[in-house]
Amino acid sequence: MLRLVAAIAFYTRLPVPSSGSLDFQGVARLAPVVGLLLGGLLGACDHLLALVGMPSLTRSALLVVGWLALTGGLHLDGAIDTADGLAVPDPDRRLAVMRESVSGAFGVMAAVAILLLKVAALTDLTQHRWLALLLVPAWARWGQLLAIVRYPYLRPTGKGAFHKATIQSPWEPFPTALLLILLSGWGGFVLLGFNPLELATLSPDRLVSVVLTGLALTAAGLMPAIATGAWFQQQLGGHTGDTYGAIVEWSETFSLVLVTLILGKTVV
Repeated sequence: MLRLVAAIAFYTRLPVPSSGSLDFQGVARLAPVVGLLLGGLLGACDHLLALVGMPSLTRSALLVVGWLALTGGLHLDGAIDTADGLAVPDPDRRLAVMRESVSGAFGVMAAVAILLLKVAALTDLTQHRWLALLLVPAWARWGQLLAIVRYPYLRPTGKGAFHKATIQSPWEPFPTALLLILLSGWGGFVLLGFNPLELATLSPDRLVSVVLTGLALTAAGLMPAIATGAWFQQQLGGHTGDTYGAIVEWSETFSLVLVTLILGKTVV
């Protein structure tokens, strides 16, 4: 329980007890769980805003701003620094540019693109928005955990170095991956309007539809999480604390776009 509290304190701006005395070693293991918590809070806020009649576009913009506020801009800052670094033609200078505190033009453009795509994708979701908000932040943070395990860390004393030092087993991502796969499968039942308790009574055609929808939701979270980390690895030869944040932001963005396609085709 204390480890989860530490993960919440590290990855969010939510108030937690005894935040000054918490042990943050290994908190990345629980980053996907923190994503589920954030998604649940965002889904609840979205529901309340819908109840008072807030239009979809304004509601979506407020959610994205709230999303940013809940994390304190932790991951977006990494995405900005990473974009500035990758814009440098000389690979040997990229890490130095990423360490600079001043945001460049490419970083600003990356931030605008991320926020704009998130608002647009959420606006296009007219039903089951809570499901997208629940799954997307969790899968994105699972992608960060995967990158920590799979790829080398490029700075021995960087702000994300302690993650790599405490999380090295190749099996670390599997427990939360299983949890998210199960939740995505459950989402297949939700989208098609079926009760999971009635699984045994479903016709083969309906069962196939549920399975395919669950697999589509899983792919929408899994593929960006894997691909984004692999792409940064290819560009830089490893990862830093900034790229860990960039994985979260870009995975969330691409996943939201994919989930918008899936929900648009399956909502009943």
